[in-house]
Amino acid sequence: MSAPAADLDRRFYAFAVDRGIAWTIDAVAALLVWQYVDGAAAAIGIVVAVMLVVGAAFAVVLGLTGTSPGNALLGVRVLDAGTGAPIGVGRALQRQLILGVATLPTFGLGVATLAWTAAMDPSGRRHGWHDRVSGSEVVDVRPVPAEPEPVAGPQPVVNLTAMRLVPAPPLPPPPTLPPPSAPPSALPATPAPAPVPAPPPAPPRQQLGYPLVPEPPAEPTTWRVTFDSGESLVLEGPALVGRRPDAGNDDAVRHLVPLRSEDMSLSKTHARLHVGADGTLVVTDRGSTNGSYLIRQGAARELAPGRATTLLDGDRVRFGDREMTVARA
Repeated sequence: MSAPAADLDRRFYAFAVDRGIAWTIDAVAALLVWQYVDGAAAAIGIVVAVMLVVGAAFAVVLGLTGTSPGNALLGVRVLDAGTGAPIGVGRALQRQLILGVATLPTFGLGVATLAWTAAMDPSGRRHGWHDRVSGSEVVDVRPVPAEPEPVAGPQPVVNLTAMRLVPAPPLPPPPTLPPPSAPPSALPATPAPAPVPAPPPAPPRQQLGYPLVPEPPAEPTTWRVTFDSGESLVLEGPALVGRRPDAGNDDAVRHLVPLRSEDMSLSKTHARLHVGADGTLVVTDRGSTNGSYLIRQGAARELAPGRATTLLDGDRVRFGDREMTVARA
Protein backbone atom coordinates (compact mmCIF):
# COMPACT_ATOMS: atom_id res chain seq x y z
CA MET A 1 0.00 0.00 0.00
CA SER A 2 1.40 3.39 -1.00
CA ALA A 3 -0.24 5.43 1.82
CA PRO A 4 1.97 5.86 4.91
CA ALA A 5 1.04 4.03 8.11
CA ALA A 6 -0.60 6.23 10.74
CA ASP A 7 1.50 6.96 13.82
CA LEU A 8 0.52 5.43 17.16
CA ASP A 9 -0.45 8.74 18.79
CA ARG A 10 -3.10 9.62 16.21
CA ARG A 11 -4.41 6.04 16.18
CA PHE A 12 -4.90 6.19 19.95
CA TYR A 13 -6.70 9.55 19.76
CA ALA A 14 -9.06 8.25 17.04
CA PHE A 15 -9.76 5.13 19.16
CA ALA A 16 -10.45 7.33 22.22
CA VAL A 17 -12.92 9.50 20.28
CA ASP A 18 -14.83 6.42 19.03
CA ARG A 19 -14.94 4.84 22.51
CA GLY A 20 -16.08 8.14 24.03
CA ILE A 21 -19.00 8.39 21.58
CA ALA A 22 -20.00 4.74 22.09
CA TRP A 23 -19.77 4.93 25.89
CA THR A 24 -21.83 8.15 25.92
CA ILE A 25 -24.63 6.41 23.99
CA ASP A 26 -24.42 3.38 26.32
CA ALA A 27 -24.53 5.63 29.41
CA VAL A 28 -27.62 7.50 28.16
CA ALA A 29 -29.35 4.18 27.42
CA ALA A 30 -28.48 2.84 30.88
CA LEU A 31 -29.88 5.98 32.52
CA LEU A 32 -33.18 5.70 30.62
CA VAL A 33 -33.47 1.99 31.43
CA TRP A 34 -32.80 2.70 35.11
CA GLN A 35 -35.68 5.20 35.20
CA TYR A 36 -38.31 3.44 33.12
CA VAL A 37 -37.66 -0.33 33.24
CA ASP A 38 -38.53 -2.47 36.22
CA GLY A 39 -36.51 -5.57 36.99
CA ALA A 40 -32.75 -5.91 37.12
CA ALA A 41 -32.52 -8.74 34.58
CA ALA A 42 -34.55 -6.87 31.96
CA ALA A 43 -32.58 -3.67 32.53
CA ILE A 44 -29.23 -5.44 32.16
CA GLY A 45 -30.43 -7.21 29.02
CA ILE A 46 -31.55 -3.96 27.39
CA VAL A 47 -28.25 -2.22 28.22
CA VAL A 48 -26.20 -5.13 26.82
CA ALA A 49 -28.35 -5.12 23.66
CA VAL A 50 -27.75 -1.36 23.19
CA MET A 51 -23.99 -1.87 23.60
CA LEU A 52 -24.00 -4.65 20.99
CA VAL A 53 -26.07 -2.59 18.53
CA VAL A 54 -23.79 0.46 18.93
CA GLY A 55 -20.67 -1.69 18.44
CA ALA A 56 -22.20 -3.38 15.39
CA ALA A 57 -23.14 0.00 13.87
CA PHE A 58 -19.57 1.23 14.24
CA ALA A 59 -18.30 -2.00 12.65
CA VAL A 60 -20.68 -1.74 9.66
CA VAL A 61 -19.62 1.85 8.92
CA LEU A 62 -15.94 0.92 9.34
CA GLY A 63 -16.22 -2.16 7.13
CA LEU A 64 -18.00 -0.36 4.28
CA THR A 65 -16.14 2.98 4.30
CA GLY A 66 -12.94 2.35 6.27
CA THR A 67 -13.68 5.27 8.58
CA SER A 68 -15.41 6.22 11.84
CA PRO A 69 -16.00 9.52 13.69
CA GLY A 70 -12.59 9.31 15.36
CA ASN A 71 -10.79 8.24 12.18
CA ALA A 72 -12.42 11.05 10.17
CA LEU A 73 -11.44 13.61 12.81
CA LEU A 74 -7.80 12.46 12.99
CA GLY A 75 -7.32 11.83 9.22
CA VAL A 76 -6.80 8.03 9.33
CA ARG A 77 -8.59 5.09 7.70
CA VAL A 78 -8.76 1.32 8.28
CA LEU A 79 -8.18 -0.48 4.95
CA ASP A 80 -7.19 -3.88 3.63
CA ALA A 81 -3.42 -4.31 4.05
CA GLY A 82 -3.08 -5.82 0.57
CA THR A 83 -5.58 -4.08 -1.69
CA GLY A 84 -6.16 -0.75 0.05
CA ALA A 85 -9.96 -1.23 -0.09
CA PRO A 86 -12.38 -1.29 2.90
CA ILE A 87 -12.16 -4.57 4.83
CA GLY A 88 -15.87 -5.43 4.75
CA VAL A 89 -18.46 -5.89 7.50
CA GLY A 90 -17.41 -9.40 8.61
CA ARG A 91 -13.76 -8.56 9.21
CA ALA A 92 -14.74 -5.23 10.75
CA LEU A 93 -16.98 -7.05 13.28
CA GLN A 94 -14.06 -9.37 14.10
CA ARG A 95 -11.74 -6.39 14.60
CA GLN A 96 -14.27 -4.50 16.76
CA LEU A 97 -14.81 -7.61 18.93
CA ILE A 98 -11.08 -7.79 19.72
CA LEU A 99 -11.00 -4.07 20.55
CA GLY A 100 -14.09 -4.47 22.73
CA VAL A 101 -12.51 -7.29 24.73
CA ALA A 102 -9.30 -5.24 25.08
CA THR A 103 -11.23 -2.34 26.64
CA LEU A 104 -12.80 -4.45 29.38
CA PRO A 105 -11.88 -3.31 32.93
CA THR A 106 -8.38 -4.87 33.13
CA PHE A 107 -6.48 -1.80 34.39
CA GLY A 108 -5.58 -0.91 30.78
CA LEU A 109 -3.61 -4.14 30.17
CA GLY A 110 -5.66 -5.11 27.10
CA VAL A 111 -5.22 -1.79 25.29
CA ALA A 112 -1.55 -1.63 26.30
CA THR A 113 -0.97 -5.13 24.87
CA LEU A 114 -2.50 -4.18 21.51
CA ALA A 115 -0.42 -0.98 21.40
CA TRP A 116 2.75 -2.96 22.17
CA THR A 117 2.10 -5.43 19.33
CA ALA A 118 1.65 -2.46 16.94
CA ALA A 119 4.85 -0.73 18.09
CA MET A 120 6.94 -3.93 17.74
CA ASP A 121 5.59 -4.89 14.30
CA PRO A 122 8.72 -6.01 12.33
CA SER A 123 7.24 -4.75 9.03
CA GLY A 124 7.29 -1.15 10.30
CA ARG A 125 3.60 -0.68 9.30
CA ARG A 126 2.39 -0.80 12.95
CA HIS A 127 0.08 -3.81 12.58
CA GLY A 128 -1.42 -4.65 15.97
CA TRP A 129 -2.72 -8.11 16.80
CA HIS A 130 -6.28 -7.01 15.89
CA ASP A 131 -4.97 -5.76 12.51
CA ARG A 132 -3.18 -9.04 11.78
CA VAL A 133 -6.26 -11.13 12.63
CA SER A 134 -8.55 -9.03 10.39
CA GLY A 135 -5.93 -8.31 7.68
CA SER A 136 -6.36 -4.56 8.13
CA GLU A 137 -3.99 -1.59 8.24
CA VAL A 138 -4.46 1.94 9.64
CA VAL A 139 -3.10 4.51 7.15
CA ASP A 140 -2.65 8.26 7.07
CA VAL A 141 -4.97 9.84 4.46
CA ARG A 142 -4.21 13.51 5.10
CA PRO A 143 -2.96 15.44 2.02
CA VAL A 144 0.80 15.24 1.54
CA PRO A 145 2.59 18.60 1.17
CA ALA A 146 4.36 19.19 -2.13
CA GLU A 147 8.03 18.32 -2.21
CA PRO A 148 10.08 21.52 -2.36
CA GLU A 149 12.13 21.98 -5.48
CA PRO A 150 15.90 21.59 -4.96
CA VAL A 151 17.51 24.92 -4.32
CA ALA A 152 20.05 25.82 -6.98
CA GLY A 153 23.51 26.99 -5.99
CA PRO A 154 23.99 30.70 -5.31
CA GLN A 155 24.65 32.77 -8.42
CA PRO A 156 27.17 35.60 -8.40
CA VAL A 157 25.42 38.98 -8.19
CA VAL A 158 27.12 42.31 -8.86
CA ASN A 159 25.78 44.88 -6.40
CA LEU A 160 26.54 48.27 -7.99
CA THR A 161 25.66 50.12 -4.79
CA ALA A 162 28.18 48.09 -2.80
CA MET A 163 31.18 48.68 -5.06
CA ARG A 164 34.36 50.37 -3.93
CA LEU A 165 36.16 52.94 -6.11
CA VAL A 166 39.90 52.85 -6.74
CA PRO A 167 41.95 55.30 -8.91
CA ALA A 168 42.64 54.27 -12.49
CA PRO A 169 46.25 54.12 -13.78
CA PRO A 170 47.38 57.35 -15.62
CA LEU A 171 47.29 57.38 -19.41
CA PRO A 172 50.61 57.58 -21.33
CA PRO A 173 51.58 61.08 -22.70
CA PRO A 174 50.94 61.71 -26.42
CA PRO A 175 53.97 61.36 -28.78
CA THR A 176 55.82 64.59 -29.87
CA LEU A 177 56.88 65.42 -33.45
CA PRO A 178 60.34 66.94 -34.26
CA PRO A 179 60.24 70.65 -35.37
CA PRO A 180 61.03 71.50 -39.04
CA SER A 181 64.75 72.43 -39.60
CA ALA A 182 64.53 74.04 -43.07
CA PRO A 183 62.02 75.42 -45.58
CA PRO A 184 60.22 72.76 -47.57
CA SER A 185 61.99 73.79 -50.78
CA ALA A 186 65.48 73.09 -49.34
CA LEU A 187 64.64 69.63 -48.07
CA PRO A 188 64.67 66.47 -50.12
CA ALA A 189 61.38 64.79 -50.79
CA THR A 190 60.50 62.47 -47.93
CA PRO A 191 57.53 60.16 -47.46
CA ALA A 192 54.64 61.36 -45.34
CA PRO A 193 54.95 60.42 -41.68
CA ALA A 194 53.00 57.37 -40.49
CA PRO A 195 49.76 58.16 -38.67
CA VAL A 196 49.98 58.06 -34.89
CA PRO A 197 47.80 55.23 -33.54
CA ALA A 198 44.92 56.35 -31.35
CA PRO A 199 45.07 55.31 -27.69
CA PRO A 200 43.07 52.17 -26.86
CA PRO A 201 39.53 52.70 -25.57
CA ALA A 202 39.05 52.62 -21.83
CA PRO A 203 37.81 49.35 -20.35
CA PRO A 204 34.09 49.06 -19.42
CA ARG A 205 33.10 50.91 -16.25
CA GLN A 206 36.28 53.11 -16.48
CA GLN A 207 34.99 56.13 -18.44
CA LEU A 208 35.17 58.10 -15.20
CA GLY A 209 38.60 56.68 -14.38
CA TYR A 210 37.36 54.34 -11.57
CA PRO A 211 37.20 50.52 -12.03
CA LEU A 212 34.60 48.66 -9.90
CA VAL A 213 35.55 45.98 -7.31
CA PRO A 214 32.77 43.70 -5.83
CA GLU A 215 32.31 43.19 -2.11
CA PRO A 216 33.35 39.85 -0.47
CA PRO A 217 30.69 37.03 -0.57
CA ALA A 218 28.24 36.56 2.32
CA GLU A 219 28.84 34.10 5.18
CA PRO A 220 27.65 30.47 4.58
CA THR A 221 24.35 29.21 6.07
CA THR A 222 24.51 27.12 9.26
CA TRP A 223 21.80 24.89 10.80
CA ARG A 224 20.88 23.88 14.35
CA VAL A 225 19.00 20.63 15.12
CA THR A 226 17.18 20.12 18.44
CA PHE A 227 15.69 16.81 19.69
CA ASP A 228 12.76 16.36 22.06
CA SER A 229 15.06 14.39 24.40
CA GLY A 230 17.13 17.56 25.05
CA GLU A 231 20.08 17.13 22.63
CA SER A 232 20.92 20.14 20.43
CA LEU A 233 23.85 20.94 18.14
CA VAL A 234 24.96 23.15 15.25
CA LEU A 235 25.91 20.99 12.27
CA GLU A 236 29.55 21.39 11.27
CA GLY A 237 29.51 18.38 8.94
CA PRO A 238 27.53 15.18 8.25
CA ALA A 239 25.75 13.66 11.29
CA LEU A 240 24.33 10.20 12.07
CA VAL A 241 21.27 9.81 14.34
CA GLY A 242 20.17 6.63 16.15
CA ARG A 243 20.33 4.62 19.36
CA ARG A 244 24.03 3.82 18.84
CA PRO A 245 25.04 5.39 15.50
CA ASP A 246 28.14 3.93 13.84
CA ALA A 247 30.02 5.81 11.11
CA GLY A 248 31.87 2.69 9.93
CA ASN A 249 34.22 3.64 7.08
CA ASP A 250 32.51 7.00 6.44
CA ASP A 251 35.33 9.37 7.42
CA ALA A 252 33.25 12.42 6.43
CA VAL A 253 30.87 12.00 9.42
CA ARG A 254 31.46 14.82 11.93
CA HIS A 255 28.72 14.16 14.53
CA LEU A 256 27.33 10.95 16.10
CA VAL A 257 24.05 11.67 17.93
CA PRO A 258 22.95 8.79 20.25
CA LEU A 259 19.30 9.13 21.41
CA ARG A 260 17.23 7.27 23.99
CA SER A 261 14.31 5.16 22.69
CA GLU A 262 11.74 3.98 25.21
CA ASP A 263 9.98 1.50 22.88
CA MET A 264 13.07 0.59 20.77
CA SER A 265 11.39 2.04 17.67
CA LEU A 266 14.57 4.04 16.90
CA SER A 267 17.09 2.04 14.85
CA LYS A 268 20.78 1.77 15.76
CA THR A 269 21.79 4.07 12.86
CA HIS A 270 18.45 5.60 11.86
CA ALA A 271 19.18 8.59 9.58
CA ARG A 272 21.91 10.85 8.17
CA LEU A 273 21.98 14.65 8.09
CA HIS A 274 24.25 16.91 6.07
CA VAL A 275 24.40 20.46 4.70
CA GLY A 276 24.79 20.69 0.93
CA ALA A 277 27.20 22.95 -0.93
CA ASP A 278 24.32 25.38 -1.56
CA GLY A 279 23.59 25.70 2.19
CA THR A 280 20.46 23.49 2.29
CA LEU A 281 19.90 20.89 5.04
CA VAL A 282 19.24 17.35 3.78
CA VAL A 283 18.01 14.26 5.69
CA THR A 284 18.24 10.64 4.47
CA ASP A 285 16.62 7.61 6.15
CA ARG A 286 19.20 4.79 6.42
CA GLY A 287 16.66 1.99 5.88
CA SER A 288 15.37 2.08 9.47
CA THR A 289 12.89 -0.51 10.76
CA ASN A 290 10.10 1.92 11.67
CA GLY A 291 10.83 4.64 9.09
CA SER A 292 11.19 8.43 9.31
CA TYR A 293 8.44 11.05 8.89
CA LEU A 294 8.65 14.70 7.79
CA ILE A 295 6.13 16.96 9.57
CA ARG A 296 5.61 20.26 7.73
CA GLN A 297 2.81 22.71 8.59
CA GLY A 298 1.00 20.01 10.61
CA ALA A 299 1.01 17.38 7.81
CA ALA A 300 3.19 14.26 8.00
CA ARG A 301 4.58 12.05 5.25
CA GLU A 302 6.95 9.10 5.32
CA LEU A 303 10.46 9.52 3.88
CA ALA A 304 11.59 7.00 1.27
CA PRO A 305 14.59 4.97 2.55
CA GLY A 306 17.89 6.01 0.98
CA ARG A 307 16.38 9.09 -0.72
CA ALA A 308 17.63 12.54 0.33
CA THR A 309 14.94 15.08 1.31
CA THR A 310 15.50 18.84 1.62
CA LEU A 311 14.40 20.39 4.93
CA LEU A 312 13.10 23.91 5.51
CA ASP A 313 13.44 26.19 8.51
CA GLY A 314 10.94 25.03 11.17
CA ASP A 315 10.44 21.48 9.79
CA ARG A 316 10.13 18.56 12.22
CA VAL A 317 11.30 15.00 11.54
CA ARG A 318 10.18 11.96 13.58
CA PHE A 319 12.65 9.08 14.01
CA GLY A 320 10.75 6.27 15.81
CA ASP A 321 9.67 7.74 19.17
CA ARG A 322 12.09 10.71 18.91
CA GLU A 323 11.39 14.03 17.16
CA MET A 324 13.84 16.60 15.73
CA THR A 325 13.27 20.29 14.92
CA VAL A 326 15.54 22.15 12.47
CA ALA A 327 16.26 25.89 12.38
CA ARG A 328 18.74 28.20 10.70
CA ALA A 329 21.47 29.03 13.24
